[in-house]
Amino acid sequence: MKSETPKIMKENSYAHVSGESVFTDDRPLLPNEVFVDFVASSVAYGNIKGIDTSKLQQFPSVIAFYTAKDLQQNLFGGVICDQPLLADKQVTFIGQPVVIIAAKDRNVLREAKQAVKLEIEELPAVISIEEAMKSNSLYASPATIERGDVVAAFEKAEHVSSGVFTCNGQEHYYFEAQAAIAYPVDGECLEIHASTQNPSEVQHDVASMLGIAQSQVVCVVKRIGGGFGGKETQNAPFAQMAALVAYKTKRPARIVLSRDNDILCTGKRHPFTNHYKIGFTSEGQILAYEVDLKANGGAYADLSTAVLARAMLHSENTYSIENVRITGRVFRTNLAPNTAFRAFGAPQGVATIEQAIEEIACFLKKDPLEIRLRNLYGTPPRHITPYGQTFSNNVLPGIINHLLERANYQERRVEIANFNKSSSTHLRGLSLMPIKFGISFTNATLNQGSALVNVHQDGSIQVSTGAVEMGQGVNTRIAEAVADVFSIPVACVKLMSTSTEKIHNTSPTAASASADLNGNAAILAAKRIRERLAHCAVAMLSGETGESDLLHQERAIQNITFAEGFVFDCSSSHFQNKISFSDLLHYAWKSRVGLGEQAYYKTPGLWFDREKGIGNPFQYYTQGAAVSEVQIDRFTGQIDFLSTDIVMDVGESQNAQLDKGQIAGAFIQGLGWCTLEELVYSHKGRLLSCTTGTYKIPGIREFPQHFTIELFGNPHQSSGLKNSKGIGEPPFVLGLSVWIAIKNALANVSPEGARTLKLPATGEEIMRVLNLN
Repeated sequence: MKSETPKIMKENSYAHVSGESVFTDDRPLLPNEVFVDFVASSVAYGNIKGIDTSKLQQFPSVIAFYTAKDLQQNLFGGVICDQPLLADKQVTFIGQPVVIIAAKDRNVLREAKQAVKLEIEELPAVISIEEAMKSNSLYASPATIERGDVVAAFEKAEHVSSGVFTCNGQEHYYFEAQAAIAYPVDGECLEIHASTQNPSEVQHDVASMLGIAQSQVVCVVKRIGGGFGGKETQNAPFAQMAALVAYKTKRPARIVLSRDNDILCTGKRHPFTNHYKIGFTSEGQILAYEVDLKANGGAYADLSTAVLARAMLHSENTYSIENVRITGRVFRTNLAPNTAFRAFGAPQGVATIEQAIEEIACFLKKDPLEIRLRNLYGTPPRHITPYGQTFSNNVLPGIINHLLERANYQERRVEIANFNKSSSTHLRGLSLMPIKFGISFTNATLNQGSALVNVHQDGSIQVSTGAVEMGQGVNTRIAEAVADVFSIPVACVKLMSTSTEKIHNTSPTAASASADLNGNAAILAAKRIRERLAHCAVAMLSGETGESDLLHQERAIQNITFAEGFVFDCSSSHFQNKISFSDLLHYAWKSRVGLGEQAYYKTPGLWFDREKGIGNPFQYYTQGAAVSEVQIDRFTGQIDFLSTDIVMDVGESQNAQLDKGQIAGAFIQGLGWCTLEELVYSHKGRLLSCTTGTYKIPGIREFPQHFTIELFGNPHQSSGLKNSKGIGEPPFVLGLSVWIAIKNALANVSPEGARTLKLPATGEEIMRVLNLN
């Protein structure tokens, strides 16, 4: 197991706790600032017959309002440019913006919204995947990943099982609602402060909508109060609204959504309905696996095709299957456009194969772990994924073996079996589930990052990157990496606001890759500065100010060491004196040596051919496993989360506290998706669970009574930032271990019911299964 690194406090921890940290809506109001909101459709699908704004004249505080005809460009989109900022002739989901209103007073703004009347001819809405399948309304042509001969393998299989996996969506429920403030600057320019994971997209979408150059728009992000993918694309329309008002009125404009409105009009995690078929032997060896993934994309494409791609690329999870066919489609419905969410489709793909494995074990009357171990990725030739990438650096066997011993898995299996036989009121279930999660954007273009490093004469350093700090600690990781280059305290390194003026063409902060991309760029920039400083150190320590022999210079530079705020030569007897880092910087400045550097980094070796379904889409895989135990009340369906033990491969951990925090947070969020967080829609497409009283997220009661996290040492990892691994998303998938444990418990009394268990496994869903017995 990995020994933990010294504890380094996450940047701004004290400021967060004390309330001093400034988020978007905390920025002071300017004297002439206006507030922005929008009138939205109350109909999921219909034709706009009229927009009556005449009563807005009754509100002197209202200074402007806009409809689609006022926009230079009305379409935007993360992958496909198909979503209007303002509905024009037709509305396609409840909560879709139709009219933008700006007022000097927030209370008046709320009243003014009610005064606008929309005349909409309501049409039959399509809400579910099943309804969408009838019209076969797709966002792109179906995608396929295939390996081996599935048809022949099914014919040879001793047993074949088939089924359906169904999962609901999930609300992001970030702390800070969608928000943006736009400031007019120098006539025709705008500075936008937005709660976004994607500053460059905000910049580009605003410029396109206004018909101005991208260089006229600067997007600045100091920090955001959580994103989880919900602010990767979906902050852009609200930033556009503020920008439109600011540009037209020449006044600062602010938009901050209410919690209820945020939930109502923004997209969620994609619901999936997956049909699968699996062929296997009497020993549990999987011979063939076929799965058809169907995602509910909502009213516009957003990132749905990319989400589907990752779901497909994770559909075999950690299992080597020789014959596989994975197909996928995204259907158009009349829900708010579904979007990125932590783990980005992977859980929907992983859950399906895990359900199939549970069914194999139930049919063969074997421990599901036996089936998992029998089919686990291993040494050649059992190391090639269905899409042709080599699964290298596989530490899953070691992780699982360690977890088996740590969690006393076999002993607990026996104890649980005895408990279920003796208890007439409760059921218990146990599961051990492994994961492998590919780290990189599946769109190879996005795997790039830049950084600007400015070293000041007092030894302090400013670093600007394209990464957005949203609570995950990316700024702390990058600060540690830069401090390590110069061997100075982390406190000397300050991460600046993310700004498209300093770092342009940024990739979104997502995919668990932002520390790798932006951190490696920062290290490259810092190393170039350090190399120049090493030349200065040779001159200072030797007293040689003139030109010397090049070979002599190079040898001398190799002996220059940066350590604990000092610089010295570690080889020559006449290089005994050490100099402070700040003295060296003063010397460099006087010698006209550049102390700033911008660097660019791109992840090498990535490619994927969507048409052929083959490629090398990931830089590496983060791996892990969890053992979870639950107890279910037979009469109420209430779940008690008894225990979870997690072991995660994080490569060479640079900050164990950050890693463990990300693992715990991701797992609990995954547990919520699997058991509590139910999105309920009316048959007309209205989200009924859109308030804090109707949508339940995990609280202290859902925290496992016994909960441990251990970092698995993996010294052979060399791809991520300083040999570490991305950890923000992978542990989310381990939340499925709780859902599988519930299935395991229910199988004791209702095997057929356990097969049909939906996700989330709420108390109502559990009672449905129990009543099937």
